[in-house]
Amino acid sequence: MTPSTADHVPHAQLSVEDFEQLARTSPETVTLELINGKLEVKPVPDGDHDEIIMWVAMQCMRQQPELRLYRERGLRIGGYRNGRARPDGTLAHAGRFAGDGEWSSPDRILMTVEVTSHDHDTDSRDRTEKRDGYAASNIPVYLLIDRESGTLVVHSEPDKGRYRQQHSYDYGDAVPLPGPVDITLDTEELKNYAR
Repeated sequence: MTPSTADHVPHAQLSVEDFEQLARTSPETVTLELINGKLEVKPVPDGDHDEIIMWVAMQCMRQQPELRLYRERGLRIGGYRNGRARPDGTLAHAGRFAGDGEWSSPDRILMTVEVTSHDHDTDSRDRTEKRDGYAASNIPVYLLIDRESGTLVVHSEPDKGRYRQQHSYDYGDAVPLPGPVDITLDTEELKNYAR
């Protein structure tokens, strides 16, 4: 059997410029991201997802009132600024994004937060691709709230495109977030959002 021409045609990667144009014109029902040159469609969050992000925001603001958790802030991530992501939450000092356009550089960001969705792309998107993009951008802490396993995974110490430290905690545990975040999350409330 002779392979078809399509089997041998390399897939063209989407340029950052083309992606930004596409993202500007996409409907409000989807969020588009560009991770490692690959177009990703992020599902619209459900109610539990929203509650978890608000829970993180409130915990952070109670312990560090000068910090804000910005929802779906557009970030340029990855090596050579070749990616665009909208983390579920981006922790930074109040006023950090004043004057920025739709896409911000990752400098002066303390932490990104992702809450897994109930879709087939969560494994590669949140657990691998975005983690690696945040590490390559030297974002000090990446917090993954994994609803499938009922865990929080804290990634820290970015070095050469990878996080050197990774610690996993169950819902209900006290979760220390290392510097520069320096917050301990009381995660008992997350049990209310477990399925």
